Amino acid sequence: MSPTTRGAGKRWTPNLPREKIIGVSIASISERDEHGRSARRARLSRATRLSQLTLLAIACFCSNPAIWAQTSDSQTGDANASWTATTDSQGDNVNPTRTIESHTQSGNRTLDKQTVQRRGSDGEFEFDQGIEKETLQINASTTRIITRRFGRDGNGVKTLLQVMEEERHRLPGGDANVASSTSNADANGNLQLIRRQTEETKKINKDVEETNTTVMFPSPNGGLTPAMKIQERRTRASEDTVESQTTTLRPDGAGNWQVDEIRQATARQEGKNRSTEERISRADSEGRLGEVSRAVSKESESASGDKRATVETYSIDVPGSVPDGRLHLVERATTTGRVSSTGQQSTEQQVEQPNPGDPGSGLQVTILTSDNVRPGPSGAQAMRIIQMRDANGSFGVVSVDTTKSDNVHAIQVQIAPSEQPK
Repeated sequence: MSPTTRGAGKRWTPNLPREKIIGVSIASISERDEHGRSARRARLSRATRLSQLTLLAIACFCSNPAIWAQTSDSQTGDANASWTATTDSQGDNVNPTRTIESHTQSGNRTLDKQTVQRRGSDGEFEFDQGIEKETLQINASTTRIITRRFGRDGNGVKTLLQVMEEERHRLPGGDANVASSTSNADANGNLQLIRRQTEETKKINKDVEETNTTVMFPSPNGGLTPAMKIQERRTRASEDTVESQTTTLRPDGAGNWQVDEIRQATARQEGKNRSTEERISRADSEGRLGEVSRAVSKESESASGDKRATVETYSIDVPGSVPDGRLHLVERATTTGRVSSTGQQSTEQQVEQPNPGDPGSGLQVTILTSDNVRPGPSGAQAMRIIQMRDANGSFGVVSVDTTKSDNVHAIQVQIAPSEQPK
């Protein structure tokens, strides 16, 4: 991961070990639910994921209360804080869903739950899928995380599908290591190990940090075998600039490790303004590396506190065009956010993409998203409305999500991530 396109939720703070959640996160279940709905909504989900940096950067508080768990803990200061949030989602020709989330913390144990319900044939909401994430602070340097994913069996009964276990250790001097495993349930409900991952982070000096990751999958001969290695080096080039390079290696047919992908990223912070750029190069069929995509983002804040973020994505693949080996602008996402004097928070986002029927005509607005949050003394209410351009060029509402939470501190308007180069 780098501090750009994928880094909105994971930026390097040089004085602390880097931490990340491996596998399925609590926040991802709503997106998983989107994939199985309808072809039109699937296209919307894909387009929205392309502008993930902007959506994460503004802390998607309206349609994804899972993000609230990450922001609210730092806001309340209550070691035993707990909250619940319910989101009702209605879309264009899509069966309505309801997402119920809860966050409880007691002593060294934190439990986050998310349940997605769908409307059944009798008109009542019934269980569809869910995730439970349990975090245990073993001691000052060790954290254990167990994530369980549930679904429905052939009879519609809630059943365990997957278990992910992760243990994080912070070592003296700022080093860290993470070990994780993922197991899937078989037809008889028995867990079978399908993935193991180890990650070691070392502080080379005060300005340089390296992380080496090994991913293992089951071998045809039994046991696990290394299938991927990731080498990441992060450097503070100056007071306001952090650079990183992430190299992914995979074994070839002869058992040698070959470079498959290189991500190079630069993040700069100038006062309240931030810019990031990430370049991705991948190996072709002959092993030659070539740049395949680039993402450039800019985040700023005005004197009045209004915030603005833009993300431009370039790719060698343009919908409706034959690849020519060059990078072309394939998406621009622009987001603005503001907070009123009464505490109401609002954001507006527009996503521009090429018209596959006429890719040479430039970008056109394809998706409009508006978020509004009204905090109150006993909680908060939020609404997200997503509109999408149809074949006639008109915008129609394809999704309306309304959320109610009993946590008044759960929502924060944040276009730029709180982490800054130090």
